[in-house]
Amino acid sequence: MTETNTLASEKHAGGGAREMRPGVTVVVPAYNEEKGIGPQIERLRHVMEGCGRAFEIIVVDDGSTDNTAAEAGKHAVRLIQQGRNRGYGASLKAGIAAAENDWIVIIDADGTYPAEMIPALLECGDEYDMVVGARVGEDVNIPWQRRPAKWILAKLASYLAEQEIPDMNSGLRLLKRPLVDKFEHLLPSGFSFTTTITLALLCNEYQVQYVPISYAKRVGSSKIRPGHAYQFLLLILRTVMYFNPLRIFLPLGLVFFLYGVAKLIYDIYRQNVSESAILGVLSAFLLWGVGLLGDQISRFGMFIRSK
Repeated sequence: MTETNTLASEKHAGGGAREMRPGVTVVVPAYNEEKGIGPQIERLRHVMEGCGRAFEIIVVDDGSTDNTAAEAGKHAVRLIQQGRNRGYGASLKAGIAAAENDWIVIIDADGTYPAEMIPALLECGDEYDMVVGARVGEDVNIPWQRRPAKWILAKLASYLAEQEIPDMNSGLRLLKRPLVDKFEHLLPSGFSFTTTITLALLCNEYQVQYVPISYAKRVGSSKIRPGHAYQFLLLILRTVMYFNPLRIFLPLGLVFFLYGVAKLIYDIYRQNVSESAILGVLSAFLLWGVGLLGDQISRFGMFIRSK
């Protein structure tokens, strides 16, 4: 990974109380976004200059094969170039690692997320651990073919996290770097970065706030593919298994238990107890036992990491 065009970070701070406001680093991952990166940088700079905070903009070129890096280099940003395409999450982690500030705003380079909503996120930053721009505003342009899978995954994630998640993988959010560092061992290098950190914080009772935003049509072609839905599903299950395995094993065991009891009552009525009834009840206790063991391992692991 190399770093070029070091300018960079102009510091904009007002007087008095504004000087006490935390500085902000805006991280923009970019992969083959030569058409959108320039206008997005200018929008970000205009918005951030009006916030009255010290700020810097970091663009992470994720091994683009077009002129993304050259276009970004025409503007006052810090440009980090990765030698090859390593993934969305890897780009975010590289940008966050290079940031000068603990308050991190992430936003895509394709112009879909409204940069003008960043001040609204920052205003919530003192009260919440993470602030997410939720794509539930009046003008949301999510392709129809992605909506069913997105809805199903969101409902599953909400159930497993035990609270409503309006937008699980929004690419516009305010993060606190200490929390990113705390869960870095879980954060993947692909598109699942935002989903993972959302579940990690919610499952650990951190305070997450959602701010409604619009979502525009993107400049260029989307990098999301149908196969990513399967990856998101596995990621949700894996993350919740790490933090709250009982949320999976308790209801699964209950299904087997109810089946076993119902089959046992039916068999007693027929005066012929079957193996399936006994197996159903035993499977339930086995699943509950595994869940309890997993819960203890999870709690012990988090206790060790907190030391």
